[in-house]
Amino acid sequence: MSFVACVSLPPSPPLSHPKNTEKGAAFSAFSSISGRGFWPCPNAFFLRNPSHPSRGKPFLKHRPFSPIMEWQDCSTELEVDVPCSLAFDCYSDRETIPKWMPFISSVKVLEDKPDLSRWSLKYEVFGRNVEFSWLARNLQPIPNQKIHWRSLEGLPNRGAVRFFPKGPSSCRIQLTVSYEIPEILIPVASALKPFLEGLLAQGLQRFAVVAKEYQRKIPQA
Repeated sequence: MSFVACVSLPPSPPLSHPKNTEKGAAFSAFSSISGRGFWPCPNAFFLRNPSHPSRGKPFLKHRPFSPIMEWQDCSTELEVDVPCSLAFDCYSDRETIPKWMPFISSVKVLEDKPDLSRWSLKYEVFGRNVEFSWLARNLQPIPNQKIHWRSLEGLPNRGAVRFFPKGPSSCRIQLTVSYEIPEILIPVASALKPFLEGLLAQGLQRFAVVAKEYQRKIPQA
């Protein structure tokens, strides 16, 4: 699949000085995306001189691919059959998150700075394996109500998990994640949000199972 953007400028009127005829050139910009449908390639700019149409071959000039980075916000929520306090405690155990969040491969809390953790993401996205990592800081939580974080290095992202009581034995969990779209995924940015929201929803469904198992292990008073 290729995306082509062309801009043609009409030839400049004849000029008295022959050296200035080059200014009547027409430019067409061509951005190609290759590699199973979405990998970005460097932008290529073609220069043609309409006053000399017989010179058929264009001059090809490569320029680095430099997209404008954008952020996306994704969210999902689910009602879980455990109390807010238990769901909060279970979600606070960051190193167990890879057990239920499908695209997180590892989380390691720093021993000397427990508010910091290193995250790794490995997943197949639209037929391609992608890997990202980042260092995150957990911000001051609100017990049984909110967990939130932001990245300090690596993949720019931030997010929050909120817990709303639905009675003595259940709660509603709302998960929101914001991230800067990686350059390699910009060509599929419009499809990336629903894709990731689907993964987040799967993660919360698995979390509900993990939380119930966690509840069963707690000694009953």
